[in-house]
This record gives sequence, structure tokens and C-alpha cells, in this order.
Amino acid sequence: MSDGTRSEAGRTAVVVGGGLAGVTAALSLADAGVAVTLLEGRPRLGGLAFSFRRGELTVDNGQHVYLRCCTAYRWFLDRIGGAALAPLQDRLDVPVLDAAGRPGRRLGRLRRDALPVPLHLGRSLATYPHLSLAERAGVGRAALALKGLDLADPALDDRDFGGWLAEHGQSPRAVEALWDLVGVATLNAVAGDASLALAAMVFRTGLLSDPGAADIGWAHVPLGDLHDGLARRALDAAGVRTALRTRVTSVTPAPDGRWSVGTSGERLDADAVVLAVPQRETHGLLPRGALEHPERLLDIGTAPILNVHVVYDRKVLNRPFFAALGSPVQWVFDRTEASGLRTGQYLALSQSAAQDEIDTPVAELRERYLPELERLLPGARGAVVEDFFVTRERTATFAPAPGVGRLRPGARTRVPGLYLAGAWTATGWPATMEGAVRSGIGAASAALAALDRPRDHLFDFDEAAGRTLPGDGPRTSGRAPETAGVSPRGGLR
Repeated sequence: MSDGTRSEAGRTAVVVGGGLAGVTAALSLADAGVAVTLLEGRPRLGGLAFSFRRGELTVDNGQHVYLRCCTAYRWFLDRIGGAALAPLQDRLDVPVLDAAGRPGRRLGRLRRDALPVPLHLGRSLATYPHLSLAERAGVGRAALALKGLDLADPALDDRDFGGWLAEHGQSPRAVEALWDLVGVATLNAVAGDASLALAAMVFRTGLLSDPGAADIGWAHVPLGDLHDGLARRALDAAGVRTALRTRVTSVTPAPDGRWSVGTSGERLDADAVVLAVPQRETHGLLPRGALEHPERLLDIGTAPILNVHVVYDRKVLNRPFFAALGSPVQWVFDRTEASGLRTGQYLALSQSAAQDEIDTPVAELRERYLPELERLLPGARGAVVEDFFVTRERTATFAPAPGVGRLRPGARTRVPGLYLAGAWTATGWPATMEGAVRSGIGAASAALAALDRPRDHLFDFDEAAGRTLPGDGPRTSGRAPETAGVSPRGGLR
């Protein structure tokens, strides 16, 4: 494809960025017979959902999970042959430990029954020990009000979720013990800092759409095995040329109506270009006139995630994960087997909305979190800490602040042949693996329509809702398998 060479079908494309959005776009284009080159500046694929080596450990940069309702990401796992390596729970079951104000701890569970919505969570909420009887009843009323919101109403994006919860009788304790327990992990923001539109979408899709929608899945192998290793194998099999350590320096329209993509080592000509890089990098590469308001990309804020990694000399946690209340600890996952650790236990703490801690020195974080783990996990009190380290993603996600919806562009730009992808684009989802995959499918669909290439192979994740992506046309359905080997970044994404 370099220097103007075209495929047999006469259609070529360059995808800039090898995260989930870019890999998805490249696979979707190649599956339609387009000759694709994927360019990634890092020495690996996977974007911000990756792994690295630390001694004998294989470490994920942060804990990433997805839900059963993340149908596009489930399709992605199936497409790269990794579905069996990231299974879903049979049923939603989240242990919640509360250690506030007492030397002991109290365990509650958020789990579903095999009943229709909203009865599937009724027994769990009725017995949830972290809320009073009145607070539990109030949660039910707020959930019904949330279900009644019109997600197509643009006014929802201008309101903050915390204010809406207060108006609907939610106490600070209810916000902490339920709404933020879920919302911080999925939105990367507390309720008061989150758009009502995005929060309503998360809770309605995950908890109020289908009984099994919120069942949790996560990789039982290092993320790099999926998003880099298996993804690269799938790209190779699809005929995609993948160039790592290749940073794009320019994207310009060519006189013949095609596109020229410049790197430090070569120039590539293509019929279509998909920019699947973060919003600021996209802004720097956009040619003049590509967006009506390109400055809005710079107004999309970012939010950090901190991940704390602790290796003990013995097993201190007897469940795969838990969430915590009354503690700076948010979610804790057992990563022992996935990391390759042979003795002891390796726990990963996922700390979303970590603006106040993202630059805290490791020594201070150690003093803060090790005693908290001992409070939450009695077995940790006599265990030896063999390793303690942190990973920081300062721009892990876009900030889901009120008003962000009007800043997020769709897949199409104002210039033919140039398309945008990334979890920050207008997918309707927060910054999750699901949103990234959806954006890649949307960009590929828009490009294929312009290239007059078939789109009937594309996964139609919005068929049930009767919607297509902004700026996109209709597609033929392709459902994720109901079990799919069975989405949200370094937190629960």
C-alpha cells in the first residue's frame, strides 16, 4: 500500500493507532477486502490495556473488566480468538467489605437472581447490609426514576449525576455504598462530577436492561496476551500490515483525492484514513477544515487512574475480587495466576478518579494502603510484603463531566476519507473497552460506505436498541455469541 500501491479491489486504508479502537477498525476494514496498514508508535498493540514484565511477574498496567452487556467487546474477543481467556461470571456477584469506624469488617454482596428486571436485584438490595431499610427503599425508587429518563434528551448531558441523585432522595451513604461503588469504577468519576447522560446510560444498560447485563468478565491471562499477542495474530491472518514503533507525523489530503500519511521513515498513500489515537494527538494531526470546531477536542478533559500492586508471601484473599467501603481502597483483584506468580499472592488495587493520589510518592502510598489491606483482610496482618509498586495512568480516560457529550465528535469528519475512532468519540458510552471497540466498528462502517465496500460482516451492537452510530448508516446484524467465551482502561472498564 505504500507509495500508492492499491489492493486488487482498488481500496486501501491506513489506521493510525493500535489500541482497541484501531485494531477493531483495521480488522473490520480488512474483512471487507480493503488493504490496511496499521501504524502504532509503541512497540506493542493494546493502547492503555496492556501488560509488562517485572521480574518474574507479568503485570497488567491496571485491572480491566467488562460486562455481559458489552457485546462489542465480546465480539472483539471472539474475533481475535480470546473469548475463552476472559470468561464472564455465571451471575453477577460482587462482595462488598465495609471496614468504616470499626476494627472488624462487614460483608455484603451485590448479586442477581434468575428473575426478570428489576426483580433480579430485589433480594440483594433488600438484604444489603451497608444501607438502612429506608435507604434501600429509596434506591429502588431512584432506579425506577432512572429507568424513566429519555437517554436521547440532550439536557441530561448538562446535568451532574450527583445533583440528580440528591433530588431523588439519595443520602450520601447511599451514593457511597451503591451509586459510586459502581459509577466510579465505570465512569472514572464520582457522581457529582459525572454527566447524568453517561451515568444513566451505564446504570440503565448494566442494571436495568437485562437480568444478566452486569455479569462481570475479566482476563484470566495477561492483557498483553489478548490485546497484543492474539490481536496481532488476527491482524496478520486478515492481511493487515502492522508497523510498530512508527509514529505518524502528518495526515494530509493528496491532489488526487486520496490521503498521504507521513511517518519518520516512509509516506503512505491511501483511500481512507482512520485516526484512532487520543483526542489531543488527533487534534495535532487533523488537517484544516476536518472538524467544524476542532478546538473542542482540547476541551475534552482527562481523568487519571492509579493502580497499586502488592505481592504477599502467602495467600491473604480467598475470592477473585472484592469492593471496599469505608476505606481508600476501591476494588481489589487477585492476579496471582494470571501474572505467573508461583508462590504467595499478588493483589492489584484499582483506584479510579485518583486525582488526589496520582502523583503521590510510592512510599506514602505504601503507608496508606498496606494498613488498609490489613484492616480489610485479616490474613494480610501476618503476611510479608515481598513487593509493592504502583502504575499510573494520568490520562487514563476522558473525563465524563457534564457537557462532554457536545464535545465528542462522530466517526465522520467534514473531509471525505478521514474518520475518527477512540473511546472519546461519540459512542454514547463512557471510556471503556466497549466504547473503544464500538468506535472502531463505527469508523470502519463509515469508511466502507464511502469506499463502496460491503458492510454486512460488521457487528451490529445497537440492533436491539434500533440505533446506529452517529453519522453511520444501517448495517447487517452480527450478534456476539450468548456465551462468547463466556470492556471499562486501568479501572473497571
